[in-house]
Amino acid sequence: MGELKKLVEEGKIKYIGLSEASASTIRRAHAVHPITAVQLEWSLWTRDVEEDIVPTCRELGIGIVAYSPLGCGFFSSGSKFAESLSEGDFRKHLPRFQSENLKHNQIVFERVNEMAARKRCTASQLALAWVHHQGPDVCPIPGTTKIENLESNIGALSVSLSAEEMAELEALASADVFKGDRYPPGFHTWKTSETLPLSSWEA
Repeated sequence: MGELKKLVEEGKIKYIGLSEASASTIRRAHAVHPITAVQLEWSLWTRDVEEDIVPTCRELGIGIVAYSPLGCGFFSSGSKFAESLSEGDFRKHLPRFQSENLKHNQIVFERVNEMAARKRCTASQLALAWVHHQGPDVCPIPGTTKIENLESNIGALSVSLSAEEMAELEALASADVFKGDRYPPGFHTWKTSETLPLSSWEA
């Protein structure tokens, strides 16, 4: 962070952002130089960041860039999406897309899809709208390679959710309802990437 601060002061960069950082890392980094944005995974099926990281960002006035807002594509078509993935796609090997986990998670998808039908939108639009409704400090970044998916994502901006509908959706997809970890063992996330105190570093 000290080196990045120098780059800002030299006019070589304008802003500093972090990705998959814990709340304590965010605080320590922000104390060195203001953090503009934190990128984190936030969707209906990844909500653990709501406990500590999101409140920390908001306390410090840091913007949030939510990646995988559609649950790595799961909310496009549920288990059908998982089954359509090629062997070379890393998502095919995610714990939540495996066997019994997928069967259970499909039930949750069907409930979300039923609510989407009532709202006259797709499940993916409903899931994306939920992220949009988290606040003006949140910018979701759904990935897509198809024009029709891009148009569908844009359509999510027109999906309005009342406080009651947000609560209903969050009850359907509570933080502990999905089975399976985010990633296989060995993938580093904010839970496993805590930066050690500088005093503990060896020269």
